[in-house]
Amino acid sequence: MKIYEARVAPNPRRVRIFLAEKGIDMQYVELDVMGGENLSPALRAKNPSTKVPFLELDDGTCIGESVAICRYFEELQPEPPLFGRTPLEKAQVEMWNRQVEFFFIQPLMFAVQHGAGIFKDRMTPIPVWGEESAKNARAYLDQLDRHLTNNSYLVGDYFSVADISLLCAVDFAKVAKIRLSDEWPHLQLWHQLVSGRPSAQA
Repeated sequence: MKIYEARVAPNPRRVRIFLAEKGIDMQYVELDVMGGENLSPALRAKNPSTKVPFLELDDGTCIGESVAICRYFEELQPEPPLFGRTPLEKAQVEMWNRQVEFFFIQPLMFAVQHGAGIFKDRMTPIPVWGEESAKNARAYLDQLDRHLTNNSYLVGDYFSVADISLLCAVDFAKVAKIRLSDEWPHLQLWHQLVSGRPSAQA
């Protein structure tokens, strides 16, 4: 099996960190997303959404979406569990991962696409929407900082796929000129903690 990706993008990194935590080796195929390689007919046939990463199994079956890929490997190799250990933790991990995606990753992507003009060859950037999206992303960091006042990770003292999602997004946010600062002290401590894990270098 192999994973098609673009190493500079946050979603492929989510999968690499997840697999590193699991100790799973993988073959990676680098795609020139900026050059539109992922839009070719051959790759569209494998992955209609054209987004990276996507996993191709040995029988040719393809799975897109980073969390779906992580879920596949969670089922194949449950240890160490990264989607929760108890019914409550599993629900909390799902909750935080979805909130991070909706309230930080999504506005962050809008800020990059519409503010920085990335992919302007295949979409029409709306700069004012990029600015508003960046404000929304920063506002969510305020909420996260409050939550992390009494939590080491997003789900108490349990490191999960939700932390992986947030780490990759926070590190990528510099593209939208969003960087952690002293206004988010608890988020900074969280970032130091998760960045210190060996998997963060994947």
